[in-house]
Amino acid sequence: MSNLKYKRVILKLSGEVLQGKQTYGIDKDIVAEISRQIKEIKELGVEIAIIIGGGNIFRGISDAAANMDRTSADHMGMLATVINSIALQDALEKIGLHCRVQSAIEMQKVAEPYIRRRAIRHLEKGRIVVFAAGTGNPFFSTDTAAALRAAEIGAEVILKATKVDGVYDKDPVKCPDAVKYESVSYMEVLSKGLRIMDSTAISLCMENSLPIVVFDLTQEGNIKRVIQGEGIGTIVS
Repeated sequence: MSNLKYKRVILKLSGEVLQGKQTYGIDKDIVAEISRQIKEIKELGVEIAIIIGGGNIFRGISDAAANMDRTSADHMGMLATVINSIALQDALEKIGLHCRVQSAIEMQKVAEPYIRRRAIRHLEKGRIVVFAAGTGNPFFSTDTAAALRAAEIGAEVILKATKVDGVYDKDPVKCPDAVKYESVSYMEVLSKGLRIMDSTAISLCMENSLPIVVFDLTQEGNIKRVIQGEGIGTIVS
């Protein structure tokens, strides 16, 4: 435990991470690999809660939702996160980890309702908790849900797992001259419009002094490196 920088964390995964190279849906090999990395840090004694987006199945602000009522579209997006959460739960349990899915929208046949004290108790007992259905409210992203749940359960950090190795001043895929930040403040993220999380999530993190580490999930072992305090990715604080 002495070599751990963080003991209780929120791991934020985008739905797109789960689809791998597919155009939509869930790549079981990717989910299995993420589960292996989670097991690696779980065995170090880290308390882990996870929030997954739903963009690999349905994105409420996408073209597919263009003619829909925003509330209806967001509810569909929340249900997509439940599907992803159950898929990850299944993969984690297959490798011997104990996992509970807690949904912000009650659906007791498939998931526990979100109850803060119960979630904390699960973590204390060594279980992984996956928070599904965002905040349960339309107009709020899963990034905001991650910031909210992190504050509620007393997490020490949000680990924002992405397909890039940190935060850049512009899109590194489109701009070869993009400059990577080693660290950046909450106010810089807001003032420069850096697309890490939406402004509501960043504001929540700032109010609660909750750091965010943005790192590349595709490099095997990176979750463990972040937990042990290695200087990878970008830290927002």
